[in-house]
Amino acid sequence: MKRGTLPLTALRALEATLRHGQMTLAAEELGVTYGAVSRQVRGLEALLGVALFDGPRNRLVPSQAALDMQPALQAAFDGIEEAVARAMQRERRLLDVSCLGTFTMRWLIPRLFGFQKRHPAIEVRLTADDGPVDFARQRLDAAIRVGTGRWGAAEVTRLFADEVGPVLSPALLPGGAPAGWEALSALPVLHTATRRDAWTGWARQAGVPAPAGGQEFEHFYFLLEAAVAGLGMAIAPLVLVRDDLAAGRLVAPMGFCPSGQDYVALTPPRPGREAALFVRWLQDQSGADALAGGRSPPV
Repeated sequence: MKRGTLPLTALRALEATLRHGQMTLAAEELGVTYGAVSRQVRGLEALLGVALFDGPRNRLVPSQAALDMQPALQAAFDGIEEAVARAMQRERRLLDVSCLGTFTMRWLIPRLFGFQKRHPAIEVRLTADDGPVDFARQRLDAAIRVGTGRWGAAEVTRLFADEVGPVLSPALLPGGAPAGWEALSALPVLHTATRRDAWTGWARQAGVPAPAGGQEFEHFYFLLEAAVAGLGMAIAPLVLVRDDLAAGRLVAPMGFCPSGQDYVALTPPRPGREAALFVRWLQDQSGADALAGGRSPPV
């Protein structure tokens, strides 16, 4: 079939259906109805003279002919999408980044001026989110997440290990004197709904009893503000309190333990130039943090 006669709309419907495994999801991505996708696929079957799916409409199974076409179709549409994105970004140079909310406020934004100074033509547009990342469906150039490694179809760049530990206002320590776990565990305990098992995991690694009870906050940001205000002792990732430790707003008398998770930067398998520059800058920043240390000294 000549290029000029290729049924691009039908091929796009087929590629989306194969990628998502459902015509309903393909229709949602393409902004059309289920019936429109179904008609496009049926018309393509008639044109090619082969069946592309078997089974009932709610449990479609791709035929071998469809599976044989899928890699070439996906590569072709990925290439078109990337070419269009590059052309658009030459004009507007926007970089859409999805990031964890508290991480954005406490780590990324305080350092972002460095990226803007180095790349003034690139406008970084931040979205707060901690959900799964699907670059095929979301209009994103990069994302920052924390977890154990199930990142789907993405290029993964490790930034640093997640380390957690108890933090509190120095005002809660009488006379600023050092305190062991027995004294610390008597303080009011603060939790976050984001990581309800954080205290348990830390206590297990530290070899101490986990504190019971306490006050729960919906987000890390609220939790850390409560800790700075002296409402109690919080469990927190080092990366979120590094600046507070340096400024003396918080102390971490017990240090920090690896949680088993990592902070990572995610990009599409073939990231654009702006995304690649951003991830390289993130690596530089995470490396600078590692060289600077950040564990709280004894108090």
